Amino acid sequence: MIHYNKFTLDNGLRVIVHEDATTPMAVVNVLYDVGARDENPAQTGFAHLFEHLMFGGSVNIPDYDEPLQMAGGENNAYTTNDLTNYYIELPAENLETAFWLESDRMLSLAFSEKSLDVQRKVVSEEFKEHYINKPYGDVWHKMRELAYQSHPYRWMTIGKELSHIENARLDDVKSFFFKHYRPCNAILVVAGKVTTAQVQALAEKWFGDIPSGDRYVRTLPAEPAQHAPHVLDVTGKVPLDALYKTYHIYPRADQRYYTADLISDVLSGGGSSRLHQALVKEKKLFSNIECYHFGSLDAGLLSIEGKLVKGVKMQDAEKAIQEEIDKLQQNEIPARELQKVKNRVESMLAFEDMGLLSRANNLAFYELMGDARMMNEEFDHYEKVTTEDILRESRIIFDEKNSNTIHYYAGNQS
Repeated sequence: MIHYNKFTLDNGLRVIVHEDATTPMAVVNVLYDVGARDENPAQTGFAHLFEHLMFGGSVNIPDYDEPLQMAGGENNAYTTNDLTNYYIELPAENLETAFWLESDRMLSLAFSEKSLDVQRKVVSEEFKEHYINKPYGDVWHKMRELAYQSHPYRWMTIGKELSHIENARLDDVKSFFFKHYRPCNAILVVAGKVTTAQVQALAEKWFGDIPSGDRYVRTLPAEPAQHAPHVLDVTGKVPLDALYKTYHIYPRADQRYYTADLISDVLSGGGSSRLHQALVKEKKLFSNIECYHFGSLDAGLLSIEGKLVKGVKMQDAEKAIQEEIDKLQQNEIPARELQKVKNRVESMLAFEDMGLLSRANNLAFYELMGDARMMNEEFDHYEKVTTEDILRESRIIFDEKNSNTIHYYAGNQS
């Protein structure tokens, strides 16, 4: 059980405090309710660009990193299709330094052509290195476009195409900031050797007078049900043929999401999982194979992907995967097997809760989902899943009409 206190400032900033006197450290985590799904389809990659711009100096603090290092702190950030998260870990006695830094960049970034130019180049290089020049780097660009027709999950966090970042203008960037990075669109979590009274005083002092901004109301196009399989053949300069299959699953807050998550664990949770045992160890068709999903807030994808052993035919590899899926769809899995994957999930959740940073991060995430208290109820959802649920959802999810397949062939290596 993770204990916390919660309050909201007059400007709409939600604040969660998790007191832990067993550590000398404190974490300050700021989650903004904006991700790649909130971008203009003609200007993608902005949420991720901001992850970089937010470290380029704010209106009163030209250098973000130096004062934090002087206070013995470290920081980082990440962006997903659903959210943007910034976090600082530092000795609790220097807590106010983190409030000073984070509040100033929430107040306003130091927008300049120079800062934008620097970060635009950094992100453009990242795009080229990871998504254009890297083997298989284009897979998820292609897969998202194959799987999604309407929902903005059809582009990746890095952006749909390089030109969107290269052509980002200062005015566009400013308006994106003042639309999304406002107190009423943010969640502040402070965890560690702190008290609620102390955090309340610091929050009022540093964040209280930042203008609230307008609450962002999300109206995204719904993804229609898929009624026919989508298949794409790709040839590229890659070392091995690879097979990627995805299937539409449920939003993060749907109880069926937990069933889908456990199905992915049955198929691919460790060395004794079904796909690894049958297709890597026994039949030696794949050098590696995994099944996972993205945990996205809106309806996401469950993915099976693997690299084929040299000489194995694509249709044989795909048929072997289907045989394992057929087994799931034909018979209820043994209760013992389901209990084993539940135990694995339980120990993983417990392990996550051991880290202060992870606790702070999760409190922010569950508050974004609807209420931080959901963090303490997460395993209950897994416990409710039955072998009948696994059978039923396997038949629904792995319907071939719900599938998207990329056959990635190794082309000319010269």
